[in-house]
Amino acid sequence: MSYKSLIINPGSTSTKIGVFEDENLLFEETLRHTTEEIARYGSIFEQKDFRKNVILDILKEKNFDLKTLNFIVGRGGMLKPIPGGTYSVSNALLNDLIVGKQGQHASNLGGILAKEIGDQLGIPSYIVDPVVVDELTDIARYSGVPELPRRSVFHALNQKAVAKRYAKEVGKKYEDLNLIVVHMGGGVSVGAHKGGRVIDVNNALDGEGAFSPERAGGVPTGDLVKMCFSGKYSEKEVYKKLVGNGGFNAYLNTNDARIVEAKAKEGDEKAIAVFKAFHYQVAKDIGAMATVLGGKVDQIILTGGIAYGKATCDALKEKAGWIAPFTVYPGEDELLALCQGGLRVLTGEEKACEY
Repeated sequence: MSYKSLIINPGSTSTKIGVFEDENLLFEETLRHTTEEIARYGSIFEQKDFRKNVILDILKEKNFDLKTLNFIVGRGGMLKPIPGGTYSVSNALLNDLIVGKQGQHASNLGGILAKEIGDQLGIPSYIVDPVVVDELTDIARYSGVPELPRRSVFHALNQKAVAKRYAKEVGKKYEDLNLIVVHMGGGVSVGAHKGGRVIDVNNALDGEGAFSPERAGGVPTGDLVKMCFSGKYSEKEVYKKLVGNGGFNAYLNTNDARIVEAKAKEGDEKAIAVFKAFHYQVAKDIGAMATVLGGKVDQIILTGGIAYGKATCDALKEKAGWIAPFTVYPGEDELLALCQGGLRVLTGEEKACEY
C-alpha cells in the first residue's frame, strides 16, 4: 500500500508545502507572503486561516484531491523540551503551539494547520523532531551557573534524518550506532548521537559552539558582560551581535559561505583567516563530542548547506578524520524528513510519541 501525505513547513514570510506518495515528491510549492499581508495579524496564531486558505487554494489550482491524503505533517514549533520522534498532534500539543510554550515562531503554525486540515479530512496529523528536541544527559546540562543550565536547541529534524539515513544505508539500526552529526547552515550544531538519542549538542541558536555565517557561537563571557553594561548597546543590539550579525557577517559582511570560500581562494587574507577559524572551531566541537562518546565513534556525518563546500569538508576531514570516517549529506530536505517521520509511524516502523 502506498501513502499520500501533505507536508507543511511555515516560515516567517513563506509557507512551503509538499505532496508525497510514500517518499516520492509529487510536487512542492513555496507560497510567499508579503510583509503587508503578515503585518495584518497581531500574532502568529492569527495567521492560521490566511495560511490555510493559501494552501488549499494552491492545491485546488493543481486539481489535487485532498481526499486521497493519508496523513499530514507540519513542522514542529516552540514546544516544551521533548525527546525526538514523530508526535501526534494532540489537544495538549496543539494548545502549547497556540500559546508558544517557548516562544512565538512561524513554525508553530505547522502542527496547528496539520491538525485542522487533518481533522476535517478524518486523517492523522503529526509533527516531527522540532528544534526543541531535548535528549541531553543530566551531566550535560551543567553550565557552571545553576541559573543558566545548558539547553538543547538545534537542527534536530535534519540531524535525526541524516543519522537514520546513514543507519539504513549501512544496514544497521540508528539505536546501535555512535554518530557525530555536524549541521552547517546559518547556524552550526554538532551532536553526539548514542542509543538513538542526541545525548549532547551545542545550543545552536544563541550561545554555544563554533561561530557560523550568522551566529557568534561561544564568546568570552566576561567581556560579553562588560559589553552589556557598557552603556553603548541596548539588549536588542547585543543580542543581534550574537544572533544575526555574528560570525561571517561580523567579520566579512556576508552570511554566504560560498562567497567566503571564493574570497579565500582569491587570496583575500581576512577571508582565509576567518574560513580557517571556522573549520578550526567546528573541528574542536567534533573532538568534544568524540569525548562524550568515549572515543567510540562509528561515523561523522556532515550536512547542511555548507556541506556542499568541498574546501570545508576536506578541512574537517583533515583535522578530525583520525576520529572516525566521514559521510557527507549536503543540504537539508525538510519536507522529505517530515514525510519520512510520518511514514515511519504509518508503516509500523515507529510508534507515534505522546506529548
